[in-house]
Amino acid sequence: MKYIVYILFLFSVEVYSQNIPICNKFTDLEPRLHFENDTLYIVNFWATWCKPCVMELPYFEKIHREFANQKVKVLLISLDFPDKIETQLKPFLIRKQITAEVLVLNDGNENEWINKVSPTWSGAVPATLIFKGNKREFYEKEFNEAELSALIAKFLP
Repeated sequence: MKYIVYILFLFSVEVYSQNIPICNKFTDLEPRLHFENDTLYIVNFWATWCKPCVMELPYFEKIHREFANQKVKVLLISLDFPDKIETQLKPFLIRKQITAEVLVLNDGNENEWINKVSPTWSGAVPATLIFKGNKREFYEKEFNEAELSALIAKFLP
């Protein structure tokens, strides 16, 4: 049993021993917010210092795992500082067993790109963009598990 736990721990460390991409300009990320195909994209803007973000993150991870073999993609965009990736972000992801794709957005010109995500976004986190094809919805709020599941069900056949 100890051996299995050790192997699982090593696997989780390996998952986030890889580099977490850093987008220093929103324009590097922006194309990923505009795919027009039959995949459902769930993009969550969050940070480790945001308590509501941390509370809802397991629900996004659950969606990521439940729909792994379907056309559903979860992208977690961290707004943490890049110098905190090794000391805070990676340990957090390991501790919370997050395997969904994570990247860091480090564009300090928030006033220029926030409206490009959604004209209704004030810039507060957590915030979630959900889109499939040309249908897009944006939410500046914390989700509970039931709310997130119901919202995703609206997008899936």
